[in-house]
Amino acid sequence: MSASSLFGRLHLRHWYSSLGYLSLPRFYSQVPNRPAWEPQPCLTLDMKLEFEKLWKQHVDDFGLTKHENRQNTYILSMFPYPSGKLHMGHVRVYTISDTLARFYRMQGFNVLHPMGWDAFGLPAENAAIQNNEDPSTWTEKNINEMRFQMKQLGCSFDWDREFATCHPSYYKWTQYIFLQMYKAGLVYRKPSLVNWDPVDKTVLADEQIDEKGNSWRSGAKAEKILLTQWFVKSTKFSKNLLKELETLQKEDWADIINLQKSWIGEADGVAFDWKIEGLSSDLSIPVWTSKPKLVNRVEFIAVEQGSMLDVLQAHNSIKEYEYTTKDGETAKFKAFRLNVVACNPFSKEKVPVYVVDGVLPFPPGSDTYMGVPSESEVDCMFAKTVNLQCKLQFEQDTSAETLCLKAQEMGIGGYPVSSNLKDWLISRQRYWGTPIPIIHCSTCGAVPVPEDQLPVQLPPFPSNEGSVTKIASPLAQAKEWVNTKCPKCGGSASRETDTMDTFFDSSWYYVRFLDAFNEKKLVSFDEAKKYLPVNVYIGGKEHATLHLYYARIVSHFLHQLGIIPCPEPFKRLLVQGMVMGQSFQEEETGRYLTRDKVEIKDNLAVCRATGKPVISKWEKMSKSKHNGVDPIDAIKSFGVDTTRLLMLADAAPFSQRNWNPEGSKGVFSWQNNMYMLVSHFLSVRDSAKTGILKPNPSSLSFSEGEKEAYSLRNKHLSTITHNYRNTHQFMVAIKSMQQLTKQLKLLPPEVVAFSRQYELAIATLISTLAPMAPHFSSELWQGFLSAPGRLNIDNSDIKWDKPVLEQPWPTLDSKFQLPLAVIINHKEVCIIPIPFEQFRTLNGDHMIEIALQHEKVKKILDNKTVLHCKATSMTERAARVSMAVPGLKISEEDIKYSFTKKGRQEAAKKKNEKKKEMAEEQ
Repeated sequence: MSASSLFGRLHLRHWYSSLGYLSLPRFYSQVPNRPAWEPQPCLTLDMKLEFEKLWKQHVDDFGLTKHENRQNTYILSMFPYPSGKLHMGHVRVYTISDTLARFYRMQGFNVLHPMGWDAFGLPAENAAIQNNEDPSTWTEKNINEMRFQMKQLGCSFDWDREFATCHPSYYKWTQYIFLQMYKAGLVYRKPSLVNWDPVDKTVLADEQIDEKGNSWRSGAKAEKILLTQWFVKSTKFSKNLLKELETLQKEDWADIINLQKSWIGEADGVAFDWKIEGLSSDLSIPVWTSKPKLVNRVEFIAVEQGSMLDVLQAHNSIKEYEYTTKDGETAKFKAFRLNVVACNPFSKEKVPVYVVDGVLPFPPGSDTYMGVPSESEVDCMFAKTVNLQCKLQFEQDTSAETLCLKAQEMGIGGYPVSSNLKDWLISRQRYWGTPIPIIHCSTCGAVPVPEDQLPVQLPPFPSNEGSVTKIASPLAQAKEWVNTKCPKCGGSASRETDTMDTFFDSSWYYVRFLDAFNEKKLVSFDEAKKYLPVNVYIGGKEHATLHLYYARIVSHFLHQLGIIPCPEPFKRLLVQGMVMGQSFQEEETGRYLTRDKVEIKDNLAVCRATGKPVISKWEKMSKSKHNGVDPIDAIKSFGVDTTRLLMLADAAPFSQRNWNPEGSKGVFSWQNNMYMLVSHFLSVRDSAKTGILKPNPSSLSFSEGEKEAYSLRNKHLSTITHNYRNTHQFMVAIKSMQQLTKQLKLLPPEVVAFSRQYELAIATLISTLAPMAPHFSSELWQGFLSAPGRLNIDNSDIKWDKPVLEQPWPTLDSKFQLPLAVIINHKEVCIIPIPFEQFRTLNGDHMIEIALQHEKVKKILDNKTVLHCKATSMTERAARVSMAVPGLKISEEDIKYSFTKKGRQEAAKKKNEKKKEMAEEQ
């Protein structure tokens, strides 16, 4: 099967789109027909699994819902490589993204939540070689398997936008981006000393080599070889990339900002390309300097041992030199003058090149050094020691700005960059990747493929791949494909046989989701304007310096071309921590054991067979450590919703998550409590309907219970919404729901039967659970709807004719008071309660004005000058006004303890005393 036939079924989606079907609103499937809700004594696993089976189609059938006059939001999880099987990390990231997507739908947004496949790459090709099958066949099989598994998770992906990066209709536009970069002078080809993976037989970028010099994928020790490679001038974007980091939301991007700042480095210099003469082929090397204006004073170029020029010269005669330090001591360094010269790109003057070990201060991360003896004592000492004759006088220095502009025009660098940042190496010597759309002609040189001839499709997979020489691409064997005509002169020519790094494929996929089957454009600007930047991007921290860096480069470039409306691709970033499995390792032998071979005695693990000590620890899941968990097994054991809740509970998304099946007991217990709460609600309502229970609105227990239900609903809704929307701390939202479940259960029967606030509270509890556990909440909602005696008929928070997934997100009562805390010199001095209807309309200036007009604040300030004042607000939660007043001391009596441990304890004590008084009165 050829690559061009892969995913033929996707063309059906394009056909539907051409008929206009995909532009129509999408709706949930019809609510399933089911018998009347009959409460059972308790919830069982079989009941849960039956609920999920019953509601599955309803829960799954939903992607992007289009409504006029609604705000759009784009929730995106990093698309997976189709390895054929989901792991628990996938379960975590897709549960998080689906929870957010469902939350924002209930908030009234048009939500885009797509899914696709990062389908090119070495694993597919290696598997094809091992199993004697086409990579496209292997990839398609894995995609089908993983799509099926994803659908078991109840995720509401918009499958109508599905694509794979290995499909020609996608990589046509990957090639298009490459060609636009080529036209802009951002893509170039040159000989380079590269990292060669001897196992996977391909080049790796520096970013794909660990600190030990090993391949990021195979683990093999990388070799250094010289190859002519394709590069993207990513360093041109470094200054803007660094600057734009400051615009990103610090709370989400904090760790990533630090990582990328370290990776990009301070753009405190520039690099110029110097041509090397004296070799059999043309070669240039980048030379970085923090003082570009001195470039015309350069007397020599130095390179480190092991650098490209050193390897090319292959000398064995490096010489040791002695010199005298400032302190009068004797020191040594090694150097050797190469049989080449470096040509100054501006003055055209030729200077010698030395391999140097020691003495010269090479810039961090750079293996080249610009020697200027007239400006540097160290350089002068080096020149004298190696007997290099230097100039005494130079022409007046040209300004750095002039030199840099000239270099940019000449295409030899000149952009602000750090010394350690290198251009992006994108060549790979493999078959299963995007073909580079370049044709090599002996007359015309490198000629880009005309855009109307895109895509350049992969030929059939070479059957004799095993005979490929060490550094050749398998595509070189496809002679009929390789041999072609030059688009420029019509003469005989050959296609480029390297393919692109898969990071290039994934650097722009978030854009294509917006217009997945547009054959005329990469994306419609109108569609891009609706949804970019991505509102929340969810994925692993391991992609912080690679994928996110490359995606930002391509996004900046597409913005410069006017293809997309913004330079930065992602607004908020939700970095998901790794899911760890519990492993058991024999202390004596280091052998890993399966869980069934371990026994726990007095909290100590021992081997069942030998009784010897076993070390128990949490590690990355792997087959070799016997600590992996199959997501489908988890779903079969606990159900979909319990598995989802397990992933969200007990740990923040960005924290490491230890997978412990025992946690399912606590989640199941809560689900049972919710089921029993709804059952109790139905039972009490039935009693009220038959007259067994009669209303008494004047009783103290009813009025206090009504107030309690009101307070509980609004207080917990505030916490839940805040953690959905602002912090993404789903574990906190779950704890709040658990508390609300427990507290509603304690209210007296007359409140359950006749309180509008109780009815609203139980509806709020079920609907706020819906994004996390859509099947279970759908069933609970059906039970809630079946209760007689509806009280909130006119309340807009409950749509009695709609299932829970189509409910609006609950809102706080307009009179419910939210706290505005006033902080002076880091001390909280008062809390100003503000009704929600007013609170949500306040901006920062209004909040500061309210704080300054408060009597206690005016008294404390006593007309002193406020040096700095800042207001921050979290909608539906709380607000804060912070003031800095020099010389003002806050007395102990003026400090408000509302948010401290002592304050909470005092408030709880008063509340318990009030409840006790009420009980005594009854």
